[in-house]
Amino acid sequence: MSRILVTGKNGQVGFELLRSLAGAVPVMAVDIDEMDLSDPDSIRRTVRELRPDLIVNAAAYTAVDQSESEPELAMAVNGIAPGILAEEAKRAGAALIHYSTDYVFDGAKAAPYTEDDEPRPISVYGRTKLAGDRAIQAVDVPHLILRTSWVYGMRGKNFLLTILRLAKEREELAIVDDQVGAPTWCRAIAEATGDIVKRLGYGQPGFVGACAKQRGIYNLSAAGQTSWHGFAAAILAQAAGAPPGQSDFALARVPALKPITTEQYPLPARRPRNSVLSSAKLQRAFGVAMPDWKISLAECMSSAK
Repeated sequence: MSRILVTGKNGQVGFELLRSLAGAVPVMAVDIDEMDLSDPDSIRRTVRELRPDLIVNAAAYTAVDQSESEPELAMAVNGIAPGILAEEAKRAGAALIHYSTDYVFDGAKAAPYTEDDEPRPISVYGRTKLAGDRAIQAVDVPHLILRTSWVYGMRGKNFLLTILRLAKEREELAIVDDQVGAPTWCRAIAEATGDIVKRLGYGQPGFVGACAKQRGIYNLSAAGQTSWHGFAAAILAQAAGAPPGQSDFALARVPALKPITTEQYPLPARRPRNSVLSSAKLQRAFGVAMPDWKISLAECMSSAK
């Protein structure tokens, strides 16, 4: 019987995957309590007990700055665990879908990054995520590695929720304006993943073979681009238009936004100046077109009202 295993069920993307992948087949979801990605034995035991024919790995160590002081844990979860999942998927005759990040690039390119660009991570987080990508590629298993960027949603820890919280606490927000990327709604990522799985014929005898034919890395990021400052401005504009008393993020007043440089906001981990990813390969291969980031942001915030 077909069954899907989703890791990171309480994370931003993992939570949304439970909805986008729901259908005629069982979706088994785990988090750290059921499968600890820092423990290889826990990974192998869980996969062998559940016997999925598709593993979607939405779990990761995502604390970018904390990774600088916890490189061993970040590498265990981001760099080593994906390879073990790939080995177990191969053993089970299953396929693997894994999420990567724009942080595998250094941000020096002037144009959007494609799948053919050479990764050059500049942080521990980026290096551990790249190690995970390569660990999967080293295993002869049908796989899709989906690289995304600037993920946000109405749960967990992310830029959207941070700005909404700070907007109620401060009269002015200083936001970095010299890093650009494409804010990508976690629900859009999950829905695109669901579309890809359907187009590959999940539940049919040829699904794993179809994954094998399409194996590789695909950028999966919202269309368009902005800076963190531009993203914050769009968030506040949406919040300012929310009816008072009918939304958790309605603002009685909108704080001023002050653009600053990366150097004016030092953090433990370096960030790419350019995180824009081209999703053209994804659209060619699967017919999946990612929405513009402004449209997704409006849908995200309206869905929470």
